[in-house]
Amino acid sequence: MTACHVAAYRGKQEVLQKIWNWATENLTAEELSNKLLLGTDNEGLTACYVAARWGKLDIVWKIWEWANKYLATEEMNNKLLLSTDNEGMTAIQKGAERGKRDIFRQIWNWCN
Repeated sequence: MTACHVAAYRGKQEVLQKIWNWATENLTAEELSNKLLLGTDNEGLTACYVAARWGKLDIVWKIWEWANKYLATEEMNNKLLLSTDNEGMTAIQKGAERGKRDIFRQIWNWCN
């Protein structure tokens, strides 16, 4: 699990922002995309998925804003939005399953 994953899980937007600030000054755009935005934990989950799973809408929104700058539409759709966990569930499904209506609605709006 990366520091981004821990910040996403705990809903620590200020920690995630500090990581992002450091990363934008020290990493290439490709590294930002592959290591921060699309980087996965030991379960194969992105930080965005972890935030959605635990109902951290502000974190999901922040990662989505950053992804809009650094990821191609195909990457956003296939690797961020539609990535699945070890049960084959997407973040939108996990949000719905856990009763996180705000997460479900936000991700649904991004899809449309």
